[in-house]
Amino acid sequence: MVMKLVLGFVVAVLVALGAGWGFGASGKSEMTGALQTAELRNVLLEARSAVLDARLDIYNVNFGEASRHFELARTSLRSADERLKALGRQEDSKRLTLALSRIDEAQQMAGQLNQAANAVAADAANVINDVIGNTATR
Repeated sequence: MVMKLVLGFVVAVLVALGAGWGFGASGKSEMTGALQTAELRNVLLEARSAVLDARLDIYNVNFGEASRHFELARTSLRSADERLKALGRQEDSKRLTLALSRIDEAQQMAGQLNQAANAVAADAANVINDVIGNTATR
């Protein structure tokens, strides 16, 4: 009789532990996804900020500083591209490839002291904005 009571108690404790573990693990995947999305958004915002800084530098005829900001944007976009690929978001990854090519083009134009680099950088910033918008809706 005592053995049945002890066995019942042990089974109840094991069931409670299993239920608690299952309940705790259920929200973890949602939190991980939210964290990954927030990190991606942060990297995209850094890239956009760098492109906008480069545009200001071009406007102020500071092409050397613009080039440095384009490099920062490129580094951030590559990081964001890796995150997008890890999340399986190939379409957004392709859009970032377009933004990277526009940044390359704008940087070359800035190296030639060409003010038209500002418009090309604006195109890159718009593409990054679109990807940021897609990130917010997922």
